[in-house]
Amino acid sequence: MPEISRFFGIIIRMYHREHMPPHFHADYGEYQAEITIETLETLNGKLPNRVLGLVLEWAALHRDELRSDWERARNGESLEPIQPLE
Repeated sequence: MPEISRFFGIIIRMYHREHMPPHFHADYGEYQAEITIETLETLNGKLPNRVLGLVLEWAALHRDELRSDWERARNGESLEPIQPLE
């Protein structure tokens, strides 16, 4: 699964030709979650509260880029890296 960003030990990924709704995957150690792009809701999984807060902050800042990468992934195209949270 292509990695699109990495910050504070959190890895953000997106699968190619993934199921709806548009979402991304966030991994932190043994924790994993799927987060929707539009509503920033957790679809599946769980992250520690502090980590989830960082992921949601990052996603809110980069929602347009996430939408673009989602379209690329759905079309089987290469994904663009997204600036990490600083």
